[in-house]
Amino acid sequence: MPTRTIPRRVLVLTVAALAALPTATLTAPAQAASATPAAAPPTASAATAAPVRFVDLPDTALPTDRAPHRITFMYRNDTPTDQTIAPQVLVESPPTGPFLSPSDIRLEQLGGDGHWRALRLGSQTGTLYTGLIPAKIVLHSGHTLTETYRITVLHSSARGTVEPRIAIYA
Repeated sequence: MPTRTIPRRVLVLTVAALAALPTATLTAPAQAASATPAAAPPTASAATAAPVRFVDLPDTALPTDRAPHRITFMYRNDTPTDQTIAPQVLVESPPTGPFLSPSDIRLEQLGGDGHWRALRLGSQTGTLYTGLIPAKIVLHSGHTLTETYRITVLHSSARGTVEPRIAIYA
């Protein structure tokens, strides 16, 4: 029987999307059919809906000199309507390992007040990632989002690729 490999990025996307859904949505019992009209079953709200697609931004090698490095990326909404989006940073381990751990790097985001704030990193199958739901914003048509992060490798043996992306919601 042939085996099929699921790319790590697809697996992380699936896990992140499923984690965004409330448990009740995933385990709600089926509604029985009845002769009288009933209200539609509850659905996930826009606040917890999964992204419909991702826009990958240029990636870079994970710096290995243990010094803080700025990473800035931009995304422009060229659509005629406003978009609900969420920036996300993935740090991919090398395909042959060793897998990165959240304790291998420190990732900070530059806030609107000019201060850096540390971001928690999730970990799934060798990929570190920032959360999506806390990062959601509405980007108006024709506007550009600029995000600035600071990444510091804490262990000299850590290797990988920094892959920023934008999650697009319906």
